[in-house]
Amino acid sequence: MTRIRMVLAAMATLMLAGTAEAQQTVRIGLILPMTGPFQSTGRQIDAAVKLYMQQHGDSVAGQKIEVILRDDAGVADTTRRLAQELVVRDKVAVLAGFGLTPLAMATAPIATQAKVPMVVMAAATSSITQQSPFVVRTAQVVAQPAVAIADWALQNGVKRVVSLVSDYGPGYDVEKWFNDRFRQGGGEVLAALRVPLANPDFAPFLQRAADAKPDALFAFVPSGVGSILAKQFVERGLDKSGIRFIATGDVTDDDIVNAMGDVVLGMVTSGPYSAAHPSDTNKAFIQAFEKANNGMRPNFMAVFGYDGMHAIYAALEKTKGGIDGTALVEAMKGLSWESPRGPIMIDPQTRDVVHNLYIRKVEKVDGALYNVEFATFPMMKDPAKAAQP
Repeated sequence: MTRIRMVLAAMATLMLAGTAEAQQTVRIGLILPMTGPFQSTGRQIDAAVKLYMQQHGDSVAGQKIEVILRDDAGVADTTRRLAQELVVRDKVAVLAGFGLTPLAMATAPIATQAKVPMVVMAAATSSITQQSPFVVRTAQVVAQPAVAIADWALQNGVKRVVSLVSDYGPGYDVEKWFNDRFRQGGGEVLAALRVPLANPDFAPFLQRAADAKPDALFAFVPSGVGSILAKQFVERGLDKSGIRFIATGDVTDDDIVNAMGDVVLGMVTSGPYSAAHPSDTNKAFIQAFEKANNGMRPNFMAVFGYDGMHAIYAALEKTKGGIDGTALVEAMKGLSWESPRGPIMIDPQTRDVVHNLYIRKVEKVDGALYNVEFATFPMMKDPAKAAQP
C-alpha cells in the first residue's frame, strides 16, 4: 500500500507540473504614446485594453494573459527600441498599439524577423499591413472615411472644394483618396494644402482656402488637433462666408468634441465610430468605459484598442492557447464580430479591417455635443487595396 501511495503521489506531482507548464503566461507588449502630443490616443487605448480584460478575464484557453505597457511618447526610434526589448527580453507573444504610422512602420521589420503578430490599434496609413505578413489592423484605414465623405459631398451639392491635411503619411493618403474620388465624381479640387504636423498654424492656410471661395473645406488632422482648426475656421469667418466644413472624424473626435463648443455645431464628418452610435452593444460599452474611467467618454481609438484585444483573445481561443505567431495571424484572418462601432471583420486577404463608415453631424444631445450618425456606407474595405488587381 505504501508503494502504491508513493506511485500515486509521484503521478500527481507530474500532473501538477504538466498543468503548470501548460498554463504559461501569454505576454502582450502594448506600445502607446502615453506622454507627448498624442497622449490622448495612448490614454484611450490603454483604458479600453484594461476594460476588455476586466470584462473578459485575464486568461484565455487556459493561458494567463499579461499586458506589458510601454510609453514611446510618439517617437519612432523609441518604438523600435521598445519593441525589440519586448520581443527579446520579455518574450511577448503579441505586439500591439502603435499610435501613429511612423511608429508602426518602425516596428514592422521586428515583427517579421521575430514572427510575432503585430496588432495595429491606431496607425491608419493603408500600406502598414503590407510592411509585414504579421501585421493585423483593428484601427481604421484613413482612405475609408476619405472616400465616404467625398461620396457624400458629391451627393449633397458640393462641387468645388479645398482640401487641407496634415503633412505626413496618413495626410497624404487622405488627400489622395478624397481628392481623386471627388474629381472622379465630377467635382473640382481648387487647392490641396498640407499643414506641418508639429505646432500647426492654420491661419495662412485658411486664408488661402477663403480666397479660393470653395463650396466646402475638407480637412484631415490627427486626433486632438481638430479643436484648433475648427476654432480658427470660425474665427476667420469662413463659416459666415458660406463655406461648409467637412472632415474625417478625427477633427471632431469624441474625446474633445464636447469641449470644442458650439463653433462645431453642424460640422459634418465621416468615421467608423461615434459615442452616439445607437446600438445596444455600444450603449453597454459606453456605460462600462465611463464608469471605469471617471466619466471619460470613449473615442474611436478606444474602440480600436478594445477590438484589438478581442482579435487577440479570439485568436488564442482558436489556437487553443498556442502562441505560434504564424498560427495566431492565421486565426485572426476572417474574424468577424459585433463591435461597439457595429459589424466588423478582419479581411482574410489583406489583414485589414472591414467596417461601416458613418456620416455624422455635430449636434447637441442632452446638453452635450456628439457626432450623430445619419448615413451609412456599409462594410467598406480599404479602398487602396480594393483598387489593386
